[in-house]
Amino acid sequence: MARTRASDFAEKQQDLLRNAAAVIAEQGMDKASMSQIAERAGVSKALLYHYYPGKDALIFAIIRTHLAEVDEVVEAADDPTLPDRDRLRALVGAVLDVYRGADNEHIVQLNAKRALSEAQQQELAEIERRIVRRFSVVIDRINPELRTGRPLLMPVTMSLFGMMNWVYMWFKDGGPVTREDYADIATTLILEGVKAVR
Repeated sequence: MARTRASDFAEKQQDLLRNAAAVIAEQGMDKASMSQIAERAGVSKALLYHYYPGKDALIFAIIRTHLAEVDEVVEAADDPTLPDRDRLRALVGAVLDVYRGADNEHIVQLNAKRALSEAQQQELAEIERRIVRRFSVVIDRINPELRTGRPLLMPVTMSLFGMMNWVYMWFKDGGPVTREDYADIATTLILEGVKAVR
């Protein structure tokens, strides 16, 4: 007889994934074990294996859940009725806000994808492309010349993601620069810099 799901399954699953991401981020993908993850999450190894038959399945779930949340937040923040500057700032702010408290998940996303199958990587890449596309559409509206001559739209868009994706390496909540301040800085750097890109 199949095991039925508890009413708080989604909450428990989120907690399990958060703990798993913490172990993998701290120990590294190769050193982190399912035993360590089960212990950190406060569940039995048997229960962990019931939901995630291997570390690759767990890593995939961590990254897919994280990217789905980013995608959902970015979609909600994307308002085509806003002036382009404000629309870009809203997108940058949304990403930096959803990254709050998700450093471990972000580290797993950046470092552990190689453990996944090609099909899993393709599924994640599609979500990433959808997120990036929302930004490139706005940047293209700000400077359509990025598409003429040399194709510079993607390098400029990915430069913005570079600023956002590595913020976890140095940013400290409660420091002299808030996430909102940094969203303003990153947006301004792109808005002002993109004018000079030819």
